[in-house]
Amino acid sequence: MLTVLKDRLIDVLKAVAPLVGLVCVLQVTIVHAPLDLFLQFLAGSILAVFGMLLLFVGVDLGVLPMGRFIGAELPKKGSITLIVAVSFALGFATTVAEPDVLVLASQVDAVSGRAIAGSAILYLIAVGVAGFAAMAMGRIILGWSLRLMLTVAYGLVVALSFLAPGEIVPLAFDAGSVTTGVLSGPVVIALAIGLSSVLAGRSAVSDGFGLLGFASVGPIIAVLLVGMWLW
Repeated sequence: MLTVLKDRLIDVLKAVAPLVGLVCVLQVTIVHAPLDLFLQFLAGSILAVFGMLLLFVGVDLGVLPMGRFIGAELPKKGSITLIVAVSFALGFATTVAEPDVLVLASQVDAVSGRAIAGSAILYLIAVGVAGFAAMAMGRIILGWSLRLMLTVAYGLVVALSFLAPGEIVPLAFDAGSVTTGVLSGPVVIALAIGLSSVLAGRSAVSDGFGLLGFASVGPIIAVLLVGMWLW
């Protein structure tokens, strides 16, 4: 436990230090923000370090091992429907709790003046991730070509981008980018690795990776389709 905490603390400090350092340089040379605002930034940075540390340790100690275990146990039940359903449920649950997705939803709510409900965007993104994560797990079982699935999915994204309202397209692509965060990403990967590890003829490398790129297309397509329908 202490070793994990130490390693993760170093990783978090390395990740946060460039941002804090850059803001400090800008504060001294160009920006000159009010002292109380700058101190608030430093205090928030310290809280962010501790929050990220606890989050990453929790993912390492609990989320990833459990995801791999679930992925390895599901094939023993002998039901593809169960595997797909559980994958959908996990994809939805982790995306709803994903910090990046929550931030995007709150920003959409604030910037649009509640014209676009943040909660609607949140659940729309979650459904998109869940649906494509479920298809990705089905692909591992059935042996479908990931290259073909990615080609079709991204081709659909390009086509819908020309048909959807212009103001929705940027939001749709941001919706896809925020889904590969600290919760949904590890869970999908761990589930896929656990699933592929117990299936004959499957490789944890070729079948366990590439799924995030596919799952992140789901929110883009979902937002574009709903945008075409409602706006």
